[in-house]
Amino acid sequence: MKTNSLIILLAFLLNVHASGQKVDLQGNRGARGIMPENTVEGMLRALDLGVTTLVMNVVITRDKQVVLSQEPYFNHEFSLKPDGKPISLKEQKDFNIYKMDYAEVSKFDIGSKIHPRFPAQQKYRAHKPLLSETVAAVEAYAKKRKLKKPAYSIEIKTIPKGDKEFHPEPDEFTDLVMNVVNEQKIVKRATLQSFDTRVLQYLHSAYPKIRTGLLVDEKVDFEASLAELGFTPAVYSPYHVLVGKGLIDRCHKAGVKVIPWTVNSAKDMAYLLGLGVDGLVTDYPNLYATLDGR
Repeated sequence: MKTNSLIILLAFLLNVHASGQKVDLQGNRGARGIMPENTVEGMLRALDLGVTTLVMNVVITRDKQVVLSQEPYFNHEFSLKPDGKPISLKEQKDFNIYKMDYAEVSKFDIGSKIHPRFPAQQKYRAHKPLLSETVAAVEAYAKKRKLKKPAYSIEIKTIPKGDKEFHPEPDEFTDLVMNVVNEQKIVKRATLQSFDTRVLQYLHSAYPKIRTGLLVDEKVDFEASLAELGFTPAVYSPYHVLVGKGLIDRCHKAGVKVIPWTVNSAKDMAYLLGLGVDGLVTDYPNLYATLDGR
């Protein structure tokens, strides 16, 4: 890191600490930069690194199980078939999780193959875990290690074109997730988020006490987004390059927290902290911990 960048970073961090700003450090898919994503081991590693919120994505199997996964199929970048053979880009969507029972899904290895975009990941054989399995393991680990129990940010992965092909319709999908959230008794520590406004609107109607987060991946008007949504979510979570002081001020005026994704450099972390974001979603929670002196 260049000297000027280091000075700017330290100035921002000192400003954050001096103002008493509490930053919600969110580990994306656990700690994707250094551990296989959406695995139990990755979530536990994120806890050790001091994250306050675990970010995870969920999909649904044919037998209605809620499973951690970014895509509703096995991504060719890091997935291996049960026999250990790689999955090609051309065939990855043929391994549709919504068309498989969980017993079959659990046989695929998502931790051993070197990820082309995250070569520093620790490698080990891992499966796509159930949401219930993950939460239970995290809660037990936090208790054993005497760590503060984390919050959970759970993304419901739906798109209109995927209904009944890669996932249930939003209402059924959301109910299945909420069943696990309720059974695991994490309602007060959970935020359910989505790019799909249908999911959030159903949550607001059927589960008014649950915190919701609107994910945004393109430049849109904040007020127009809320008008389309029909209510004010707890969190507005845009792609980090879309965040500026004006947006943060408008969100805070509306009582909405701003937690951008995915912030993977010290320079970007420092810049956003200086603007006054409420949290950071990162693939590298270890980076923030080092900069913060923890």
